[in-house]
Amino acid sequence: MPITGSRSIHISLTPPYLPPNKNGRNNFEKAFAKKRDSQEKTKIQNKPIFPLTVSKPLLARTAIAVFGLGFIDAGYSGDWSRIGVITPQSEEVLKIAAFAVVPLCVFLIFSFPNEPNS
Repeated sequence: MPITGSRSIHISLTPPYLPPNKNGRNNFEKAFAKKRDSQEKTKIQNKPIFPLTVSKPLLARTAIAVFGLGFIDAGYSGDWSRIGVITPQSEEVLKIAAFAVVPLCVFLIFSFPNEPNS
């Protein structure tokens, strides 16, 4: 069976109306009126990508709180044994262990030094 009348569609990712690169520069490069000095370049390069900073004690407190809440969830929700992740016997062990782990987590959260006010 010969195919007759086939059509093809050409899709290009670069626009056809851009002039060709004449002097070796990138067509999409920003043009500045004056040349930047090296100090300005290092300031731009040293900027963090994600400017929010979180203190280490706050991050540690959060991790400890999530750990303690994980014990409570695994021991008392019943979801984990119902879907087969843990056995009902290990869920009972987690309930008993939560009585020791959760107070320990609360103690550790409050024992970290306070953050200095800025």
